Amino acid sequence: MKKSILTSLLFISCVCFTHAQSVNKSRIDSLLTAVAADNQGMGSLAISQNGAIVYQKSTGFSAVNGDHHPLATNKTRYRIGSISKMFTAVMIFQLMDEHKLQLDTKLSVYYPELPNADKITISQMLNHRSGLHNFVRDSIYQSDMVKPHTEAEMIAMFKDDAPDFEPDSKADYSNTNYVLLGYIVEKLTNMTYAQVLKQQIVNKIGLTDTYYGAKINPLKGEAYSYQFKNTWQTVPETDISIVAGAGGIVSTPDDLVKFINALFNGKLISEVDLSLMRTFRNGFGMGMFQLPFGNKKAYGHNGDIDGFSSVVGYFPEQKMAYAYCANGVDYPISNLMTGVLNIYYNIPYDIPVFHTPVLTAGQLDKYIGNYSCLNLPIKIVVTRDGGTLLAQVTGQPSFILKPLGDDKFGFLRTGLVFNFKPANFEFVLEQGGSAYMFTKDQ
Repeated sequence: MKKSILTSLLFISCVCFTHAQSVNKSRIDSLLTAVAADNQGMGSLAISQNGAIVYQKSTGFSAVNGDHHPLATNKTRYRIGSISKMFTAVMIFQLMDEHKLQLDTKLSVYYPELPNADKITISQMLNHRSGLHNFVRDSIYQSDMVKPHTEAEMIAMFKDDAPDFEPDSKADYSNTNYVLLGYIVEKLTNMTYAQVLKQQIVNKIGLTDTYYGAKINPLKGEAYSYQFKNTWQTVPETDISIVAGAGGIVSTPDDLVKFINALFNGKLISEVDLSLMRTFRNGFGMGMFQLPFGNKKAYGHNGDIDGFSSVVGYFPEQKMAYAYCANGVDYPISNLMTGVLNIYYNIPYDIPVFHTPVLTAGQLDKYIGNYSCLNLPIKIVVTRDGGTLLAQVTGQPSFILKPLGDDKFGFLRTGLVFNFKPANFEFVLEQGGSAYMFTKDQ
């Protein structure tokens, strides 16, 4: 759910691939083991071909609590964050097929009190063209994320947020769209989101480990989420009522590949509906993204909530689906999945060798300070917790900066790299080919 301060890149490989005749399971095992061995990540992976699972593996733990470290398995259940939006979009299209809703239905039919509600359509909400402000960017979200919220409380919050732009004038990712779409599903069915999910998707295609979440319960095989800070440390848990139809679902990689196979094989919505989901404007489909790999594209979605990170994708021509769910990430899952797909399609690939330098508290003190940028309307505060360097962007939680080399640190899961120049009291922030100079406030 939480987005990085700059746009994170979808993973891209610059080579072509051909159909894999067999799965090199040992090589994929080696990659996942290397990532787990250096505490770069822990999670579960599933790959299917022609609808059948051909690879599964889990690494790391579903919980890290003192001496209690249960291993993750293919039945470990993870919060999947924004992948939930694909499920919500499917429910919306099902309601359209029942003639209870149309793409041009106005938001004002359900929430006339919201900004521009008389101009915003269901279509614009589905593909992030509504202009509704993304509420998770607000500092109040960070302070209230662990508390339950009613629909009325969420609507009051949305009502107070000024629109980011005029409807349909541009596109910008907003979780607000899908929280509202989830509420609309409930209004049109007179059922809870959880009940509709179970009736219209889970039971229909035989998912066994997918449902609307609640407080994390390890007795149900649910994983806690973590960030690595010398040890795996628990990340605060967002209350599901806040993210709702935008990010409230729990699932497994096995169920996710089954879901996306069913979606592309006409078991959930019509071919016309699927075509609409796959129609992209400014990079956004209706509940779906393109996930490039070489000269081919998978279709699917990624998801981040708290310390959980996940992705599901489907290559229609090869009838291949993959899903990865993690409850602890340092090495970006985009990089990990690029490696997995290269191995799966027998493309030359070197398994990365991880080595994290260890720095003393004294070595980190020269980076500490408040930094500003002339070209970005944000400040970044760099602090230290023992031998760990931390950064915090205005209005967002702090994150760990991992040493990458001399005066170089990174937040790898988002591709952010900090190149410090302590003698000049500055650093250059790099991501995706862009660079921004930050200067320490004096």
